[in-house]
Amino acid sequence: MPIALLALALGGFGIGLTEFVIAGLLPEVAADFAVNEATAGWLISGYALSVAVGAIGLTAAVTRFNRKHVLTALMVLFIAGNLVSALAGSYEVMLLGRILAALTHGAFFGIGAVVAAGLVAPDKKAGAIAMMFAGLTTANVLGVPLGTLLGQQLGWRSTFWAITVIGVVALVGMATLVPSQPVSADEPGLRSELGAFRSGQVWLSLLVTVLGFGGMFGAFTYIAYTLTQVSGFASSTVPWLLVLFGLGLFAGNWAGGRAADRSVPVTLTVVLAALTVVMGVFALTAASPVMAVVSLVLMGTFGFATVPGLQMRIMSYAGSAPTLASGANIAAFNVGNAAGAWLGGVTITAGLGYASTLWDGAALSLGALLVLVLAEQLVRRNRRARAVEGAAEGVGTEGVGTARVGAQGVDAGAQAPCTVANSAA
Repeated sequence: MPIALLALALGGFGIGLTEFVIAGLLPEVAADFAVNEATAGWLISGYALSVAVGAIGLTAAVTRFNRKHVLTALMVLFIAGNLVSALAGSYEVMLLGRILAALTHGAFFGIGAVVAAGLVAPDKKAGAIAMMFAGLTTANVLGVPLGTLLGQQLGWRSTFWAITVIGVVALVGMATLVPSQPVSADEPGLRSELGAFRSGQVWLSLLVTVLGFGGMFGAFTYIAYTLTQVSGFASSTVPWLLVLFGLGLFAGNWAGGRAADRSVPVTLTVVLAALTVVMGVFALTAASPVMAVVSLVLMGTFGFATVPGLQMRIMSYAGSAPTLASGANIAAFNVGNAAGAWLGGVTITAGLGYASTLWDGAALSLGALLVLVLAEQLVRRNRRARAVEGAAEGVGTEGVGTARVGAQGVDAGAQAPCTVANSAA
């Protein structure tokens, strides 16, 4: 793999740490600012919504700029946001810092995914995207548990000071290792990028992302409460349980990338079905410490196994203008995050218990699976229609003497949409 992928992963590590570490520190932050669980949850869902805004707005604004310069500028804003969070004297200032940091997230991963895919051969694109997103999984395996432990021992602010330092290191790494990425004059402009959204499959891909990732993240938002209040673990064990969750994310991201390089539709179908089952089982057995640990790892594995495939699917259907569509999919990830966190807060506030967030997640994941099945049925229907159309044109123009040409047209017509479908896979 090109060394530039390591630099992208390094930037992803810092951003991923900011996104996920707050879940392990949510009880401490809520107590410090004297807010309830649902209000504290807005530090997660507000972040996610801001990611969605930045993913589309900032990506659209910078499509014609040198991609390396854009990535480094985004990292500067990320550092500033975490500095505000570390210094926050009130809940509102803390939320502002989260929003500033979040605005960089979507554009970074959206543009970074396009850069990563362009650094490797076509049959390795999903693996390259998975490599970039490995920064997120590494943040969960190492950063989140250590950040949670640091926050519990020295106060949650110390974690955000550490993230600020990591952001500076990531900035240096990108400035040093990522090659210059000027945008050539013949690359699609903003109008062409917006044209990708005329594809119904692009919109269906976004909906699958919102529901699928929202299911996993909604459950993860309140996981510290679930593990301590339902499963009976001490709060001091939460960082180490998050290590196991992070290992599941790492394994899922790696396996999902390799599987998606072979077939995106099959990979997403299997993974979303498995994720639905796992979260249902987790909800039923959350009171058992052993089953909670097993389910936690599997939830991370199947939850993050969707990421490379979801990103590849939308980029494939976006055609020659994937940058804004890629950013929109990052927005969709985080709209799902916000929706899942909000839904979890609703069910907890309604008195349904912390395990209710797992049922929320199972329902959202099932919805993602159903939308994916519908989308793939439409792909197959369009493929058959094109094949029939090719056969009719071949037979109708030249009669019997050209029927053989028509038969060849059937093959060509069938192969063309198959090629499109395979490119998505």
